[in-house]
Amino acid sequence: MIEKNTVQNVVNEWLAGKDYFLVDLSVSDDDRIVVVIDHADGVWIEDCADLSRYIETRINREEEDYELEVGSAGLGQPFRVRRQYEIHIGKPVETQTTDGNKYSGILNSVDESGFVLTVVQKVREEGKKRPVNKEVPVRLEFENVAYTKYQIKIK
Repeated sequence: MIEKNTVQNVVNEWLAGKDYFLVDLSVSDDDRIVVVIDHADGVWIEDCADLSRYIETRINREEEDYELEVGSAGLGQPFRVRRQYEIHIGKPVETQTTDGNKYSGILNSVDESGFVLTVVQKVREEGKKRPVNKEVPVRLEFENVAYTKYQIKIK
């Protein structure tokens, strides 16, 4: 059986000095390796093929029989690592909290424990009869977030 640490070390070697980053890595009991990478400008099929070839040169198929899948983080897939939040600052995202609340807004900032979205909410202003739409910051902690994903806008 292939150890996850072995694959992790090989992937880290390939990532060294590149702007790509690891989103997910799994090794199943039947030696199915799945590696997911991302990049601020997106990941091309050639990037995945390059990493796949690199892994195959470092982990000998004659010694270990394994299935290898290398892919990119999907555009509509939930974020899995903080770096994905960082590369989407200034872009529209959708977030659902663990208690079921949903927010759609612009991702403003990210830190160690969470992030801030600017969302449009109806706010009752003093002296006005009707609520008005106003941009307000909403702070969310990672531990309270079920998912966050890039919000694709079609015009």
